[in-house]
Amino acid sequence: MANLDKTSVRQELDRVKADFEALRTAGKVTPESLAVMNSLFMIVELILAIFLERTTRKDNRNSSLPSSQTGPDDSALVSGSQGKGKRLDKRNAVNSRTVETVSVSTVSTCEVCGESLTDVPCRHHERRTKIDIVFEKVVEHVDAEVKTCPVCQTMVKGRFPDDLAGPLQYGDGLKAFATNLLVGQMVALNRVQQLIGAMMDTVIAEATLLNWVLRCHQALEAWEQQAIEQLLAAPVMYVDETSLRVDRKNQWIHVYAAGSVTLKRLHRKRGKAAIEAIHIIPRYGGVIVHDCWASYFAYEDCKHGLCGSHLLRELTFIVDAHQYRWAKNMKRLLQETCVQVSKKEEKCLSDRELANLQKRYRATLTRGEKELPPIPPKPSGKRGKIAKSDAHNLWERLKTHEASVLLFARHPAVAFTNNRAEQDLRMAKVKQKVSGCFRSEDYAHAYCRISSYLQTMANKGYNPLTAIQLALAGKACE
Repeated sequence: MANLDKTSVRQELDRVKADFEALRTAGKVTPESLAVMNSLFMIVELILAIFLERTTRKDNRNSSLPSSQTGPDDSALVSGSQGKGKRLDKRNAVNSRTVETVSVSTVSTCEVCGESLTDVPCRHHERRTKIDIVFEKVVEHVDAEVKTCPVCQTMVKGRFPDDLAGPLQYGDGLKAFATNLLVGQMVALNRVQQLIGAMMDTVIAEATLLNWVLRCHQALEAWEQQAIEQLLAAPVMYVDETSLRVDRKNQWIHVYAAGSVTLKRLHRKRGKAAIEAIHIIPRYGGVIVHDCWASYFAYEDCKHGLCGSHLLRELTFIVDAHQYRWAKNMKRLLQETCVQVSKKEEKCLSDRELANLQKRYRATLTRGEKELPPIPPKPSGKRGKIAKSDAHNLWERLKTHEASVLLFARHPAVAFTNNRAEQDLRMAKVKQKVSGCFRSEDYAHAYCRISSYLQTMANKGYNPLTAIQLALAGKACE
């Protein structure tokens, strides 16, 4: 398909409209022709707007498409920012140990003249260090004594430890290692089986590995209830949803994040039915930050904040497709406000600054209304909605949800973006990419709960192996 010069098309249409306006001013256009041409110009403007959007390439810069599908982002909105990452807890897992040795390389003779240096004192040492891993299988046998009472002839047996319920048991360290590989590192089940077999020369059945995952899932039930209570008490909560293949069908992971807590729940629906079933937002009275999904706005007991990153990407697409001045100005206004708020110690604007922001915001939308092509009236008797361009839809959303768009400038605890929730969901897409889907819904629910726990503990700086062992020991809520 030939390239389309958007600027020249717009200029040509403006020239035709200017020529027609000159003929109308000179009285050379009949009223009937005027009505027909005005309707024709309105239709052409609408068709051109939609056509330009359809022919504009979308990528991760101007849409929600991931960079894995569109290539690298060479023009990031904010450059030079580097994440500091999470500070892990320095405590190691309870079954880990470090064996450290120091050896001395002695000098006995001079390499130049051959003089003996045996009795010469050492001036200082130069150290070089090597760190390595030696895999070691620890087998612990417990022999219980069996005795016969000489008085009553009763056979008495010694007590085994509580973690030895059967003839052969695996320790929590091995269970934590396998669970972290399956859930945290998203390694395929057969690969985990092969890796453990190579490390300890013992093949563990896949069913046993999956049972360890289910056991960890059950052990975290109380922790999940505690996490829900913490979310309900938070002033701001970040929510999002993404699809996940389960038993060859599409289901949805809903994420709720606030503070250091991350909670993911699986449901077969995406909208209000899922929100009601999970029953977190209906009980919440703070601020929820989301990407303008309509189902969230049905809950009026909480305030709403919209993700600025989504809006900036959509505005970028509108600029790429149409070169609208109002879209450029709105994008610049949101970016400048974000920087202004981030530099303030109180993380919000003053009343005067907020009033000025609202004035500029509304003025930009007013100019945008004049710049957008008009929408023709809906014919009588026709069903459905009138087709609108993405530019029209975005303009209407910005006008309708002004308070939600600018909430980050008024509320110090509300972030400009919903990146927290989106980052918590990102690994679920990696899991689907690696594994394809879950065969059973039980393991999909287990993945959501365990990964929520691991992400929460990572936010607190815990070693994942330590976190899983705490969960298996019944101490996850501490």
